[in-house]
This record gives sequence, C-alpha cells and structure tokens, in this order.
Amino acid sequence: MAFSPLVDELVESLRCLPGVGQKTAQRMAFHLLERARSGGTRLSDALSKAMEGVRRCESCQNFSDTEVCGICENSARRTGILCVVESPSDLLAIEQAGDYKGSYFVLMGHLSPIDGVGPEEIGIERLLSRVRSDGVTELILATNPTVEGEATAHYISDRLDGSEILITRLAHGIPVGGELGYVDGFTLTHAFRGRKPLLD
Repeated sequence: MAFSPLVDELVESLRCLPGVGQKTAQRMAFHLLERARSGGTRLSDALSKAMEGVRRCESCQNFSDTEVCGICENSARRTGILCVVESPSDLLAIEQAGDYKGSYFVLMGHLSPIDGVGPEEIGIERLLSRVRSDGVTELILATNPTVEGEATAHYISDRLDGSEILITRLAHGIPVGGELGYVDGFTLTHAFRGRKPLLD
C-alpha cells in the first residue's frame, strides 16, 4: 500500500465513474488533495445531497428532487405528445436542442434479456398506463439506434398495436454537414430507408 487507507479509498471510490481507471482516479484524487480541497468538499457535499435527495419523477421517471419534476409540472408543455428516451442524458440532449415542447418518459435502460432486463425493469407498464391516462395522440420512440434500442421500440409499438395513437421514430441518417464518403454503411442504410420527398 503506497498511500494511507483514506487516499486508497478515495482512489477506489473515484473508479466507480464510467471511463475512470486506476491512473485517472489517482490523478483526480491527487488534484483534489493537492490543489482543490474546497472543490473536493463541495463535491462531497453535492454527492451526499444528491444520493440522499434525488429520486425518480412519479410521472416520467426522470431524475428529480421533487415527487414530480419541473418538466412534467410545466403546463406549457404539450401533453398530447410523449417522447420515450432511454436515459436522463438523452432527455437532456433533446432539451438542449430546444425544439421539442412535449412530455417525456425515461425508461432508464432498454430491453436486454441476456442481462435480465425485461419490460418490468424499465417501466413499460407505467409507460402504457400513462399513454392511456394522459390522452397521448403521438408517441415518439427516441430509443437509441442500437439492437437493444430498436428491440425496445418495436416492443412498445407492438404493445400499442391497434390503438389510435400515432407512433413515430426519430430519423436516423447522415448528419447535417456530413459527407457521404465519411459515413459508415449502417448509417447510410438507415438514411436510404428513411428517405422522403424533397419539399418545394
């Protein structure tokens, strides 16, 4: 053991973060101890309060420190349109884009039978219940364009088969400003399948 148990414990604790290995955790720990003690204390307090006080919104399952989050409480949001995302970070990305003004439902994951993640674990029944009770007219399936994300979108769509609800999927394809020569085959295939008439 090169350092005190407290330093070793700090390094090991930092390794719980995604993408943080031993060396990165050591750099972070040493930075906090050498140059940012006040920042470290603030970080510790914020972590403690967040771990204690952050819960899931009763309506959309997003992170919130109140029973119902600010987005769900906002009467200006269009409740007839519901966007389904996999994670709070996906919701944040859509919000930062600034164009969408509807409501959300955060699955907190995707279907993955191999990992033991089924419909119950990601709240599919809560989603379907909300769709029916809120009078949703359009359901936007904004799950990620991965095998699991596509399977999750298809499962939700199948469960609502026969309903009057318009079920849409986010478009996938070539990014604005992108060049065909640099786009991978999977993205190009999606772009071709999602092509639409050129508007005048």
